[in-house]
Amino acid sequence: MGAADGPACPGEDPRRTTVAAFLDHLAHQRRLSAATRKGYARDLDRLLAVNPGTPFERIAPHAIRRTVAKLHAEGLSGRTLARMLSAWRSFFRWLARHHSLQANPCVGIRAPKVPKALPKALSPDATQRLLDAPAEAPLELRDKAMFEVFYSSGLRLAELVSLDAAAAPLLLRDREVTVTGKGSRTRTVPLGARAAEALVAWLAVRGQYAAADEPALFVGARGRRIDPTVVQTALKRWALRAGLTEKVHPHVLRHSFASHVLQSSGDLRAVQEMLGHASISTTQVYTHLDFQHLAKVYDAAHPRARKKP
Repeated sequence: MGAADGPACPGEDPRRTTVAAFLDHLAHQRRLSAATRKGYARDLDRLLAVNPGTPFERIAPHAIRRTVAKLHAEGLSGRTLARMLSAWRSFFRWLARHHSLQANPCVGIRAPKVPKALPKALSPDATQRLLDAPAEAPLELRDKAMFEVFYSSGLRLAELVSLDAAAAPLLLRDREVTVTGKGSRTRTVPLGARAAEALVAWLAVRGQYAAADEPALFVGARGRRIDPTVVQTALKRWALRAGLTEKVHPHVLRHSFASHVLQSSGDLRAVQEMLGHASISTTQVYTHLDFQHLAKVYDAAHPRARKKP
């Protein structure tokens, strides 16, 4: 396998000399951190353990598939296996360049699919507690307005911070918010009465904080367009003050909007349009309904679900 495969101590796996050379390459050529190199070492240890004594040049694609299957059966998640495959792929790519390996056995092999984590929503009661918390300082009027708009219109964080003050009069008159989201798709969504009231209160004091030439509707302490991280921090603080135990971030408010609208209307297409999803399959995952709620609706509505008298 080359110079890196020098003589090994009796009983020692000679393949580890090659692995050590690769880790040295990661340290001095790619300048990866010690923690990252430890991760590579652990992942390569797994590969060696499942393929004991097999020289690297004899590890074929079927052996990689068998290794992935074995580790998956042992309980490793698809996410962990995907990371391992990435490490192995890098290692064999390095072998091909420096040790004349004929082919990378990891090419084209994928980890088991990682199930999509269903986004969490606040209950209607928790949402009401959050949004009904009073604004106790002028900048909290801004926070309250932001959170009301989030929940009222189901905006993404980037869409919220992109709003400009010049659009406020039209927004309040028509009770609609127009934003440009992912894929440069523009959509218009309703604005609720509570959100409109909160915006009016914020606009009354915005001039005290916004720089004279700043177009943003929501500004930070320095008078410029608010940073997304400031919004996230403010929402966490607001949730704690409202006594919520759940982790609350902007995406939770967006999902709560979608879930609550879907539960009350059952109109998946309308929710898809309001969220700005290109595919309804995204909305189906994003706006999952509580199964018990669905079961009750089914039992009450489906003619063949009811028991015979």
